[in-house]
Amino acid sequence: MSDADVSRATADPAAPQRRRIGVLLVNLGTPDATDYSSMRRYLKEFLSDRRVIEENPVIWWLVLNLIVLTFRPGRKGRDYDKIWNRERNESPLKTVTRAQAEKLGRAMSADPRVTVDWAMRYGNPSIPSRLAAMQQAGCDRILVIPLYPQYAAATTATVCDKVFDALKTMRWQPSVRIAPPWFDDRVYIDAIASSVQNELSGLTFVPEVLIASFHGMPEDYVRKGDPYQRQCIETVRLLRERLRRTDDNLLLTFQSRFGPREWLKPYTDETVRALAKKGVKNIAVVTPGFTTDCLETLEEIAMENAEIFRKAGGRNFAFIPCLNDSDDGMSVIRRVAVRELSGWI
Repeated sequence: MSDADVSRATADPAAPQRRRIGVLLVNLGTPDATDYSSMRRYLKEFLSDRRVIEENPVIWWLVLNLIVLTFRPGRKGRDYDKIWNRERNESPLKTVTRAQAEKLGRAMSADPRVTVDWAMRYGNPSIPSRLAAMQQAGCDRILVIPLYPQYAAATTATVCDKVFDALKTMRWQPSVRIAPPWFDDRVYIDAIASSVQNELSGLTFVPEVLIASFHGMPEDYVRKGDPYQRQCIETVRLLRERLRRTDDNLLLTFQSRFGPREWLKPYTDETVRALAKKGVKNIAVVTPGFTTDCLETLEEIAMENAEIFRKAGGRNFAFIPCLNDSDDGMSVIRRVAVRELSGWI
């Protein structure tokens, strides 16, 4: 979207505007840098979201500001340093999300009314800034695609919250659609399965067990009605069917737990340790809940969990990358966009 588009849209309020359609890809978020201040700013925005942390707000404010934001920024900054894109000076999540938007824009270029952009729920570019740019450029209809195959209040819903908050500030509100999750979509299942098969075929060893690791959440979030766990279970059921695997050699686990609460089980780190101690020497891990490689996949799985496995007696650990902006990955995003733009294009 060029500056000229914005200028034409705002120069003369009485002039007829070209009606455009926007598609906004939204990912979780990223710090602007790995230094303490940047990490603290990012973590404060993220961990202050009431959908992410459903604790007593007064108690959590004290814990967050006096403890978490004192120690965690330094530690997480060191973790981000391990995976940081030095060439662009940004996180891999930002690099890949931009590439996904650019490729989707080219795929949708047959319709000149469609413009594709991207945003982060936490960090930059922000959702309000990109919605405002689209609205000013004449987009009277905007499709928002939260890049989460499985729905969770702490991910998809908080994107919706931010979108609706931005709409409240607009006198002329564009019509907005939010793309639903695609946890059981056949194109998505086929893409994950194809990625797994391609990666495994290139290994020098045969994994005895394949683990599908998803981001975790506190168990009580599910008891309150969050559908996330059952959508993860359905994704793995369909993946087992597609790959012709059983419950024993394609396991479902949950990673990234935080704080003292009980989170969804089984835990990924405990599972890889237990497998090694049982004598399993070769495993592979895929992360179907992430559309883009990020800290949780590149550092937590590919580095931290690989080390846990080997220290416990395992030998070979393979991390299967996310779909990212691969042909298979873009086929999924393109399918979601085209399906949800029905009636607009």
